[in-house]
Amino acid sequence: MNMNKTSLAKAGARWARALVALPLFLFAFLLLPVSCSEESDEVEEFPHWEKTNTDYWNNLYAETSQRIATGDTSWKILKKWSLPDTLHTDNTQYVIVHVLNEGTGSGSPLYTDSVRVHYTGRLLPSTSYSDGYQFDTSFKNGATAETSAPAQFLVSQLTDGFATAVQHMHIGDKWEVYVPSDLGYGDTGSGSVIPGHSVLIFNIQLVSYYRVGTDVPDFQAKPWRFE
Repeated sequence: MNMNKTSLAKAGARWARALVALPLFLFAFLLLPVSCSEESDEVEEFPHWEKTNTDYWNNLYAETSQRIATGDTSWKILKKWSLPDTLHTDNTQYVIVHVLNEGTGSGSPLYTDSVRVHYTGRLLPSTSYSDGYQFDTSFKNGATAETSAPAQFLVSQLTDGFATAVQHMHIGDKWEVYVPSDLGYGDTGSGSVIPGHSVLIFNIQLVSYYRVGTDVPDFQAKPWRFE
């Protein structure tokens, strides 16, 4: 009789523990789909980025080739600066230029020169940036051409795409320059700012350039506006 009472007591205790644990289990189970749902609702900033950029570049190259064929001189396709004109290569070794304004200068910078430019750089449109994320600019803290000095670079220190463009520019030129990832930051990108496979879009104005060995004067702001 004592054994039966003991057995019943132990069984009752097990049932009590099970009843206490059951609500906790059900609570955790109910939370599981909520957590999964929250994870699935996270917004990806650059979805299908490689395909998006590859398709964009191929379409832009084809459209620009057609514009040039029909006589539109405001568009240019420029081969990577280090490749000979006689070399035929795929379209990722070119930059595409839309001329926004023609300057009055006659010469162009060389690869060994230093340049002063106003510029902005952005990516293709992404989830949060309908006009493309602006990853760099010479206009710091909202400054304009009247209130800020242009950036100064050695052409040889620029990415191949940027370097290719400025070596064809004249002083005062304003260009919108499209750079494929092969002439930008490639498959790896640049830190957390520029994802791999990114087409880069620059607005560039060439302010001045200086041959190697030439003293570069201090910059004096001029009353013209970058538009």
